[in-house]
Amino acid sequence: MSTLAYDGLAMTGRQLRRVRNSPGLAVLTQLMPINMLLFFGYVFGSALAMPGREYRAFLVPGLLVATAAGGLMTGMFQAAADTHRGVMDRFRTMPVSRAAVPLGQAVADLVVTVVGTVPLLLVGLAVGWRIEGSATDAAGAVGLLLLFRFACTCAGIFLGLLTRSEDAAGQLGASSFVLPLLSNAYIPTGNLPGWLRTLAEWNPISAVTTALRDLFGNAAVPPDSAWPVAHPAAGALTWSLALVAVFLPLAVCRYNRGQ
Repeated sequence: MSTLAYDGLAMTGRQLRRVRNSPGLAVLTQLMPINMLLFFGYVFGSALAMPGREYRAFLVPGLLVATAAGGLMTGMFQAAADTHRGVMDRFRTMPVSRAAVPLGQAVADLVVTVVGTVPLLLVGLAVGWRIEGSATDAAGAVGLLLLFRFACTCAGIFLGLLTRSEDAAGQLGASSFVLPLLSNAYIPTGNLPGWLRTLAEWNPISAVTTALRDLFGNAAVPPDSAWPVAHPAAGALTWSLALVAVFLPLAVCRYNRGQ
Protein backbone atom coordinates (compact mmCIF):
# COMPACT_ATOMS: atom_id res chain seq x y z
CA MET A 1 0.00 0.00 0.00
CA SER A 2 1.38 3.43 -0.94
CA THR A 3 2.28 6.00 1.70
CA LEU A 4 -0.51 8.31 0.56
CA ALA A 5 -3.14 5.55 0.78
CA TYR A 6 -1.92 4.32 4.19
CA ASP A 7 -1.68 7.81 5.68
CA GLY A 8 -4.97 8.79 4.05
CA LEU A 9 -6.73 5.87 5.72
CA ALA A 10 -5.20 6.86 9.06
CA MET A 11 -6.42 10.46 8.66
CA THR A 12 -9.85 9.23 7.58
CA GLY A 13 -10.04 7.06 10.69
CA ARG A 14 -9.10 10.02 12.85
CA GLN A 15 -11.88 12.15 11.36
CA LEU A 16 -14.43 9.36 11.80
CA ARG A 17 -13.46 8.97 15.46
CA ARG A 18 -13.91 12.71 15.78
CA VAL A 19 -17.49 12.37 14.55
CA ARG A 20 -18.09 9.39 16.83
CA ASN A 21 -16.96 11.43 19.82
CA SER A 22 -19.43 14.22 18.95
CA PRO A 23 -22.62 12.29 18.10
CA GLY A 24 -24.91 15.13 19.10
CA LEU A 25 -23.49 17.49 16.49
CA ALA A 26 -23.70 14.79 13.82
CA VAL A 27 -27.34 14.05 14.66
CA LEU A 28 -28.31 17.73 14.62
CA THR A 29 -26.60 18.19 11.26
CA GLN A 30 -28.52 15.28 9.76
CA LEU A 31 -31.84 16.37 11.29
CA MET A 32 -31.70 19.82 9.69
CA PRO A 33 -32.54 18.74 6.09
CA ILE A 34 -35.29 16.43 7.38
CA ASN A 35 -36.83 19.33 9.32
CA MET A 36 -36.58 21.52 6.22
CA LEU A 37 -38.26 18.84 4.11
CA LEU A 38 -41.17 18.60 6.50
CA PHE A 39 -41.42 22.36 6.99
CA PHE A 40 -41.17 23.41 3.35
CA GLY A 41 -43.10 20.40 2.12
CA TYR A 42 -46.10 20.81 4.38
CA VAL A 43 -46.12 24.43 5.54
CA PHE A 44 -45.17 26.02 2.22
CA GLY A 45 -46.13 23.14 -0.04
CA SER A 46 -49.55 24.43 -1.02
CA ALA A 47 -48.27 27.92 -1.74
CA LEU A 48 -45.30 26.70 -3.76
CA ALA A 49 -47.05 23.88 -5.58
CA MET A 50 -46.45 23.84 -9.33
CA PRO A 51 -48.98 22.71 -11.94
CA GLY A 52 -48.59 19.03 -12.68
CA ARG A 53 -45.97 18.47 -9.99
CA GLU A 54 -45.90 17.41 -6.39
CA TYR A 55 -43.78 19.95 -4.57
CA ARG A 56 -42.30 17.48 -2.10
CA ALA A 57 -41.06 15.34 -4.99
CA PHE A 58 -39.53 18.49 -6.47
CA LEU A 59 -38.01 19.45 -3.12
CA VAL A 60 -36.23 16.22 -2.12
CA PRO A 61 -33.48 16.35 -4.79
CA GLY A 62 -32.94 20.03 -4.00
CA LEU A 63 -32.50 19.29 -0.30
CA LEU A 64 -30.10 16.46 -1.09
CA VAL A 65 -27.91 18.86 -3.07
CA ALA A 66 -28.26 21.67 -0.51
CA THR A 67 -27.08 19.22 2.15
CA ALA A 68 -24.15 18.21 -0.06
CA ALA A 69 -23.24 21.88 -0.44
CA GLY A 70 -23.03 21.96 3.36
CA GLY A 71 -19.67 20.25 2.93
CA LEU A 72 -18.32 23.75 2.35
CA MET A 73 -19.21 24.76 5.90
CA THR A 74 -18.22 21.44 7.48
CA GLY A 75 -14.84 21.28 5.77
CA MET A 76 -14.13 24.91 6.56
CA PHE A 77 -14.91 24.66 10.26
CA GLN A 78 -13.04 21.40 10.88
CA ALA A 79 -9.90 22.55 9.03
CA ALA A 80 -9.95 25.92 10.80
CA ALA A 81 -10.43 24.23 14.17
CA ASP A 82 -7.46 21.90 13.62
CA THR A 83 -5.31 24.81 12.45
CA HIS A 84 -6.32 27.10 15.31
CA ARG A 85 -5.65 24.41 17.93
CA GLY A 86 -2.24 23.50 16.54
CA VAL A 87 -3.24 20.05 15.27
CA MET A 88 -2.07 20.83 11.74
CA ASP A 89 1.32 22.01 13.03
CA ARG A 90 1.69 18.74 14.90
CA PHE A 91 0.88 16.73 11.77
CA ARG A 92 3.56 18.62 9.85
CA THR A 93 6.20 17.38 12.30
CA MET A 94 5.21 13.77 11.65
CA PRO A 95 6.25 11.57 8.69
CA VAL A 96 2.79 11.83 7.11
CA SER A 97 2.06 12.36 3.42
CA ARG A 98 1.17 16.03 2.91
CA ALA A 99 -1.82 15.24 0.73
CA ALA A 100 -3.17 12.66 3.22
CA VAL A 101 -4.37 15.18 5.82
CA PRO A 102 -6.84 17.22 3.70
CA LEU A 103 -7.71 14.17 1.62
CA GLY A 104 -8.45 12.09 4.72
CA GLN A 105 -10.77 14.78 6.05
CA ALA A 106 -12.66 14.94 2.76
CA VAL A 107 -13.04 11.16 2.49
CA ALA A 108 -14.23 10.87 6.10
CA ASP A 109 -16.81 13.56 5.43
CA LEU A 110 -17.96 11.57 2.41
CA VAL A 111 -18.48 8.46 4.55
CA VAL A 112 -20.53 10.44 7.06
CA THR A 113 -22.56 11.92 4.21
CA VAL A 114 -23.42 8.48 2.83
CA VAL A 115 -24.72 7.38 6.23
CA GLY A 116 -26.56 10.64 6.85
CA THR A 117 -28.27 10.69 3.46
CA VAL A 118 -30.19 7.47 4.16
CA PRO A 119 -32.62 8.99 6.73
CA LEU A 120 -33.40 11.90 4.39
CA LEU A 121 -34.17 9.50 1.54
CA LEU A 122 -36.40 7.40 3.80
CA VAL A 123 -38.33 10.46 4.99
CA GLY A 124 -38.61 11.62 1.38
CA LEU A 125 -40.14 8.27 0.43
CA ALA A 126 -42.49 8.53 3.39
CA VAL A 127 -43.83 11.93 2.28
CA GLY A 128 -44.44 10.87 -1.32
CA TRP A 129 -41.17 11.26 -3.21
CA ARG A 130 -40.40 8.40 -5.59
CA ILE A 131 -37.51 7.35 -7.81
CA GLU A 132 -39.21 7.16 -11.19
CA GLY A 133 -36.12 6.60 -13.31
CA SER A 134 -34.09 3.44 -13.80
CA ALA A 135 -31.81 1.93 -11.18
CA THR A 136 -28.79 2.86 -13.30
CA ASP A 137 -29.89 6.48 -13.51
CA ALA A 138 -30.57 6.57 -9.77
CA ALA A 139 -27.08 5.21 -9.08
CA GLY A 140 -25.66 7.92 -11.34
CA ALA A 141 -27.59 10.55 -9.40
CA VAL A 142 -26.13 9.31 -6.12
CA GLY A 143 -22.65 9.30 -7.65
CA LEU A 144 -23.02 12.91 -8.80
CA LEU A 145 -24.32 13.90 -5.38
CA LEU A 146 -21.32 12.38 -3.58
CA LEU A 147 -18.85 13.88 -6.06
CA PHE A 148 -20.38 17.31 -5.47
CA ARG A 149 -20.15 16.84 -1.70
CA PHE A 150 -16.50 15.89 -2.04
CA ALA A 151 -15.86 18.98 -4.19
CA CYS A 152 -17.57 21.29 -1.68
CA THR A 153 -15.63 19.75 1.20
CA CYS A 154 -12.33 20.31 -0.63
CA ALA A 155 -13.26 23.96 -1.12
CA GLY A 156 -14.20 24.23 2.56
CA ILE A 157 -10.94 22.68 3.73
CA PHE A 158 -8.92 25.18 1.71
CA LEU A 159 -10.92 28.12 3.09
CA GLY A 160 -10.61 26.76 6.61
CA LEU A 161 -6.83 26.47 6.29
CA LEU A 162 -6.81 29.98 4.86
CA THR A 163 -8.83 31.61 7.66
CA ARG A 164 -7.05 29.73 10.50
CA SER A 165 -9.79 30.91 12.89
CA GLU A 166 -12.77 28.94 14.18
CA ASP A 167 -14.82 32.12 14.63
CA ALA A 168 -14.09 33.40 11.14
CA ALA A 169 -14.75 29.98 9.62
CA GLY A 170 -18.03 29.70 11.51
CA GLN A 171 -19.22 33.09 10.28
CA LEU A 172 -18.08 32.52 6.72
CA GLY A 173 -19.51 29.01 6.71
CA ALA A 174 -22.87 30.21 8.00
CA SER A 175 -23.07 32.70 5.13
CA SER A 176 -22.84 29.78 2.67
CA PHE A 177 -26.43 28.97 3.65
CA VAL A 178 -27.55 31.54 1.08
CA LEU A 179 -26.09 29.56 -1.83
CA PRO A 180 -28.98 27.07 -2.14
CA LEU A 181 -31.42 30.00 -1.95
CA LEU A 182 -29.81 31.42 -5.10
CA SER A 183 -30.48 28.23 -7.04
CA ASN A 184 -33.34 26.00 -8.14
CA ALA A 185 -33.03 23.77 -5.07
CA TYR A 186 -36.25 25.07 -3.51
CA ILE A 187 -38.08 26.88 -6.29
CA PRO A 188 -38.07 26.77 -10.12
CA THR A 189 -36.11 29.58 -11.72
CA GLY A 190 -38.39 30.15 -14.71
CA ASN A 191 -40.25 33.10 -13.16
CA LEU A 192 -37.20 34.87 -11.76
CA PRO A 193 -36.02 38.19 -13.27
CA GLY A 194 -33.57 37.67 -16.14
CA TRP A 195 -30.35 38.56 -14.32
CA LEU A 196 -31.32 36.62 -11.21
CA ARG A 197 -32.32 33.58 -13.26
CA THR A 198 -28.94 33.65 -15.01
CA LEU A 199 -27.15 33.88 -11.66
CA ALA A 200 -29.21 31.02 -10.22
CA GLU A 201 -28.75 28.74 -13.22
CA TRP A 202 -24.98 29.21 -13.27
CA ASN A 203 -24.88 28.31 -9.58
CA PRO A 204 -23.33 24.79 -9.40
CA ILE A 205 -26.13 23.75 -7.04
CA SER A 206 -28.69 24.30 -9.81
CA ALA A 207 -26.86 22.03 -12.24
CA VAL A 208 -26.50 19.23 -9.71
CA THR A 209 -30.10 19.61 -8.53
CA THR A 210 -31.44 19.48 -12.08
CA ALA A 211 -29.26 16.44 -12.82
CA LEU A 212 -30.69 14.61 -9.78
CA ARG A 213 -34.27 15.48 -10.72
CA ASP A 214 -33.65 14.32 -14.26
CA LEU A 215 -31.93 11.07 -13.26
CA PHE A 216 -34.49 10.28 -10.56
CA GLY A 217 -37.23 10.94 -13.13
CA ASN A 218 -38.84 13.64 -11.00
CA ALA A 219 -38.96 16.53 -13.47
CA ALA A 220 -38.10 17.48 -17.02
CA VAL A 221 -35.24 19.86 -17.75
CA PRO A 222 -36.64 23.42 -17.96
CA PRO A 223 -36.61 24.96 -21.46
CA ASP A 224 -34.45 27.96 -22.37
CA SER A 225 -32.09 27.37 -19.47
CA ALA A 226 -28.42 28.25 -19.15
CA TRP A 227 -25.99 25.58 -20.35
CA PRO A 228 -25.31 23.89 -16.98
CA VAL A 229 -29.06 23.41 -16.40
CA ALA A 230 -29.92 22.61 -20.01
CA HIS A 231 -27.28 19.83 -19.92
CA PRO A 232 -27.54 18.92 -16.23
CA ALA A 233 -25.45 15.75 -16.05
CA ALA A 234 -22.59 17.32 -18.01
CA GLY A 235 -22.97 20.59 -16.10
CA ALA A 236 -22.96 18.87 -12.70
CA LEU A 237 -19.94 16.75 -13.61
CA THR A 238 -18.05 19.74 -15.03
CA TRP A 239 -18.70 21.93 -11.99
CA SER A 240 -17.78 19.18 -9.51
CA LEU A 241 -14.58 18.13 -11.26
CA ALA A 242 -13.56 21.77 -11.71
CA LEU A 243 -14.02 22.45 -7.98
CA VAL A 244 -11.98 19.38 -7.06
CA ALA A 245 -9.26 20.24 -9.58
CA VAL A 246 -8.95 23.76 -8.19
CA PHE A 247 -9.44 23.38 -4.44
CA LEU A 248 -7.88 20.02 -3.59
CA PRO A 249 -4.40 21.06 -4.84
CA LEU A 250 -4.88 24.47 -3.19
CA ALA A 251 -5.78 22.79 0.12
CA VAL A 252 -2.69 20.56 -0.06
CA CYS A 253 -0.46 23.54 -0.92
CA ARG A 254 -1.94 25.63 1.88
CA TYR A 255 -1.43 22.79 4.36
CA ASN A 256 2.21 22.45 3.24
CA ARG A 257 2.82 26.17 3.67
CA GLY A 258 1.60 26.25 7.26
CA GLN A 259 2.10 29.79 8.51
